Amino acid sequence: MRKVVVITLSWMLIGLLITVYDHLLLVSELGGGYARDQTFWINLVFNLSAAFMGGILGSLWLVTYVNEKGRENSYGFNLALVALSFFTIVLFITVVLTLIFIKYDTGSWPFSNATSTTEFWNNLRNPFHLKNVLVWGGVVMLTQLGLQVNDKFGQGLLLAFINGKYHRPKEEERIFMFVDLISSTSIAEQLGNERYYKLLRDFFADITDSIIYNRGNIYQYVGDEVVVSWTCDSSSDRQDFLYCFFAMRAKISQREVHYHNTYGLVPDFKAAVHYGSVTAGEIGIIKRDLTFSGDVLNTAARILTFCKEYDRHLLISEKLKAYIGQNDGSFLFEKMGTKLLRGKSEKTEIYSVIPAIS
Repeated sequence: MRKVVVITLSWMLIGLLITVYDHLLLVSELGGGYARDQTFWINLVFNLSAAFMGGILGSLWLVTYVNEKGRENSYGFNLALVALSFFTIVLFITVVLTLIFIKYDTGSWPFSNATSTTEFWNNLRNPFHLKNVLVWGGVVMLTQLGLQVNDKFGQGLLLAFINGKYHRPKEEERIFMFVDLISSTSIAEQLGNERYYKLLRDFFADITDSIIYNRGNIYQYVGDEVVVSWTCDSSSDRQDFLYCFFAMRAKISQREVHYHNTYGLVPDFKAAVHYGSVTAGEIGIIKRDLTFSGDVLNTAARILTFCKEYDRHLLISEKLKAYIGQNDGSFLFEKMGTKLLRGKSEKTEIYSVIPAIS
C-alpha cells in the first residue's frame, strides 16, 4: 500500500508540473498567445484528476499484479504487459474525463444532443491527448523500471545507493537470520538440477512476502540459503524476525499440495539468528553491492549448524534473547545448551524458539 500511495502522489506532482509547463507554453510567444478554450485551472483539474485515477489504477496493477504475481515473467514481458495496460487505462480515463468536461462545458451529456456529441468527438481527437499519452507513457515505463530496479537492489536499498548512505562504511546494529533448506543435497539428487532449481525458485518466492511484511531485508541468496536482516532502531519490533520465521513456515504449509503435486515433496527449512554490530558499505566497481561484515554473520552461521544436533528448526543466541527482552507471550524459549563456536574464544548460549500455541 505504501508503494501505491507514493506512486499516486508522485504522478499527481508530475501532473501539476505538466500543467504549469502547458500554461507557460500557451502564454508564451511560441504558443502564439493564450488559447481561447484553454485555462490553467481547467488543465490543472484535468491533469490532477487523470494523475489521481491513473495513479490508483496503474499503481495497484503494477504493485499487486505485475510485480507480485508476475515475478515469474521476464522483464521484457512485464514491460510489454505494462504498455498494453497503460493504453487501456489511458483510454478509459480519457473517455471518462471527456464525458465529464463536455457535460460541464455544454450543460449536456454527450450523445444526448448533436452539439455535445460533436464536442465529445472533437475533444477526443485533440492532439492534447496524444501529448499526454507520450508523456505519461514515459512516466509509466520509468515507474515500472524503478520498481524492478528497487526489487533488484532490495527493499529500500535503491534510495540508499542514490543518496550515498553507504558510500562510506558505517557501523550498524542489525539482526541476521540464516535460513537454510533441510536435506538440500538429497533433494537435488532426487529431482535433478533443473527441477531442483525450480523448487528453490518457488520456495524463495513463497517466503518473500513473509519477509517483507515483517520488515525484513533480504541481504543475499547463497545456494539453498537466504540471509535476512533487520535494523535495530526505535521504530522496529524486536520480535519481527520471530513472526517472520513462523509466517514463512505457515506459508510453506499452505503450499503443501502444490509442492507435493509438482515435486513429490514439501521443502523444510531451519534458521539461526544472531544480533550485534556490523560494518555496512558499498563494495565493487562494475557490479556494486551492499555488504555487511562482522562477527554477527559468522556467529549466526555457526549456530545454524546445531539445528540438526538439537532437532530444532529455529535457534537464536543468548545475546539476541536478551535484546528481545520481555516477549509478548507469543513465543516460548528453551535453553538448549552452551557451545564453543568455531573461531570464538567464549562459549555461546543457544536457545530454541517455538510459538506459545503450536
